[in-house]
Amino acid sequence: MGDLFSCCSSSDRVEPSSPDAKANFKGPVKGRSCTDCSFLVLFLFVLITVFGLVIYCTSNGDVNRLFYGFDECGDICGFKNKNTDPKFCNGKDMTSKPFLKIDAPIYKVADLKHVKRECVESCSDYKDYQEFLHRCIQKGNESTINNILKNSRIGSLFQEVTQDLQHTKWDIIYLCIFAFITSLVIVFLIRFVAGIVVWFVLIGVVVVSISASIFLWVTWKQKSDSEIKDLVEQQDVNTYFAFALIATISTIVILLIIVAMRSRIALVVQLFKESGKAIQSMPLLLLQPIMTFFCLCLAIFLWSYFAILIQASGSPAFEPLSHSVYYKKDQLMKFARIYNIVVLLWVIEFIIGCQHMIIAGSVATWFFTRNKDNVSSPISTSISNLFNFHLGSVAFGSFIITIFQIIRAILNFIDESLKESKNEIAQALYKVFQCLFSCLQQFLQYLTRNAYIEVAIYGDNFCKSGQQAFKMITSNVLRVAAINSVGDFVLFLGKVLVVTSTVLLGFKMLETKPGVLHLWVPLTVAGIFAYFVAHCFISVYEMVIDTIFMCFCEDCNLNDGVTQEYYMSKELMDFVESSQKVLRVGDGASN
Repeated sequence: MGDLFSCCSSSDRVEPSSPDAKANFKGPVKGRSCTDCSFLVLFLFVLITVFGLVIYCTSNGDVNRLFYGFDECGDICGFKNKNTDPKFCNGKDMTSKPFLKIDAPIYKVADLKHVKRECVESCSDYKDYQEFLHRCIQKGNESTINNILKNSRIGSLFQEVTQDLQHTKWDIIYLCIFAFITSLVIVFLIRFVAGIVVWFVLIGVVVVSISASIFLWVTWKQKSDSEIKDLVEQQDVNTYFAFALIATISTIVILLIIVAMRSRIALVVQLFKESGKAIQSMPLLLLQPIMTFFCLCLAIFLWSYFAILIQASGSPAFEPLSHSVYYKKDQLMKFARIYNIVVLLWVIEFIIGCQHMIIAGSVATWFFTRNKDNVSSPISTSISNLFNFHLGSVAFGSFIITIFQIIRAILNFIDESLKESKNEIAQALYKVFQCLFSCLQQFLQYLTRNAYIEVAIYGDNFCKSGQQAFKMITSNVLRVAAINSVGDFVLFLGKVLVVTSTVLLGFKMLETKPGVLHLWVPLTVAGIFAYFVAHCFISVYEMVIDTIFMCFCEDCNLNDGVTQEYYMSKELMDFVESSQKVLRVGDGASN
């Protein structure tokens, strides 16, 4: 790639890697072919395999074992059972005995192989037993089952929550409308007054940091001047000194970063404005997270259903000590548990990757259109490209992220094991390794997202697109840092603003409303909806900003504004020309 951004000037321009690329490039490539088909085949094979494992577990299991329990012979309470093997005593009709009586305290109920179990007609026939999830459980002490059933008042609490939701339903609707309007206002502010919003946030961070530092130093001074009576007070003084020192250093670092990146922050502001234009031109993009949400809910529902079927599987076997029957899982059933979780992780990342690809393709089509007021169906074009050509690339990218998530889970398991170890050096080294791996995972997720953008523009496979994205990122490190630190922080504060304002307004509305027994119930519902709405709007903004930035990089690389006109808007072009010499410093330019 070479000197990427110096191509925007009238001298020392960098030509594209392909001689004909500049002359032939007219926006996202239209003549595409399928990419990374092998990973799409692998993804489909994994899905088919998990269905096969679930069918195997279902054919060797019964979900009623989980919900209703089974006695020492393996007969399910409340059902007419069949004898599957003469060596077992199962096969009795238990339809008149729907409850499983367990002769063990509640804290031992999980270990059913070593407790006495029998199906009974009613729990009330037995002293010191009570019904719990179709089981007759010993009451134990007040800190166990009584806390669950009595002190927590599950039945009455559910009824009270239902009454509160019914009583405040219109208030919740009003709060949801308020959250929706607030999200629109934030999108409007980012679109038209992005500079004010960004600098207001940055100035606010500086003011808070300086104020915190001053407060800590004043408090430390007051405590150090007062008479210190014991060791506890001395430790308190030292603690304030340490916090004051850390706050001061942090404030200085923040100020230096803002001063060093002030010109690149201006690029963030301009990208915010461009993102607002893109969303204004394609408002249906804001509906994309809703479709993603429904797909994720469906995936999680299916995973939960599969998990229940897998857990209910097993073949009857004798427990050596008590000679009672339990249902033993073979190695394939145990493997199905882990496999089901891995598949869920991959499917979730695949669904999210599809959303990224659709947004990237739509925005790239909009960016690389000369007349942006007349863009021809960018969203439908992006969806068509995804499903016709690039599902394999999404499967590849999501597979990489899933692998790292699995490794991260293994590392967390090792971390739990090391907590019991007394080797402090090993623990410290592991913490460092875990931190480095976490940073690597975050970078790969970011790189994968940008690789999707390159796939949407050029239609190349995932590896080639990843290499191109990596070159762009490394050639523009400071710009990337500014966009990810300042831009993401501003968008995060936007989510916080929507949720907190909705909850605070709800608190003012409902604190004096008669008949509300649990104020947290309607506030929680309204807060969850507010977060969902804010996330739907702002997550789209995040991907749109990243896409416009990568398109901006490609535009500068492929065009020069003289022999080949830029695709970027006039405002962004004016920004590049006016701030070019400043922006080139530290961003891969070497004149």
